[in-house]
Amino acid sequence: MQINTIKPAAGSKHAKRRVGRGIGSGLGKTAGRGHKGQKSRAGGFHKVGFEGGQMPLQRRLPKRGFKSAQLKYNGEVTLSDLERLGADEVDLLTLKAAGLVRELIKTVKVIKSGALTKKVVLKGIAATAGAKAAIEAAGGTVEAAPAAA
Repeated sequence: MQINTIKPAAGSKHAKRRVGRGIGSGLGKTAGRGHKGQKSRAGGFHKVGFEGGQMPLQRRLPKRGFKSAQLKYNGEVTLSDLERLGADEVDLLTLKAAGLVRELIKTVKVIKSGALTKKVVLKGIAATAGAKAAIEAAGGTVEAAPAAA
């Protein structure tokens, strides 16, 4: 292979559409812009959501809800995840190493989804009431997370 023989894959490149180049091209005269109006003119466009001066839909509707920026630091792990993990002692670092939670996560809670048969000791990880009962039924314990400073 020489550098002067390299070509792009077949079909990956195509000619740019040349508009306004005569009647035979199929895109002559109005060049695919239709007749008159703001959208037919050079530089004649508007911002997204503009409705010709009418109050736009996103401003007519009421504001609603709130999403906390802290949510990206909270993670969830299911009982079935703990079962697959197979570790007898589980803490935040174990979960991050296994790829069950992202690196950004600071607090984790175990939720009751799936079943747990192995004995698991949770260190510094919270659990819902149902998950805690399931972990204790399997012979494990939940050691409460230290209070956040």
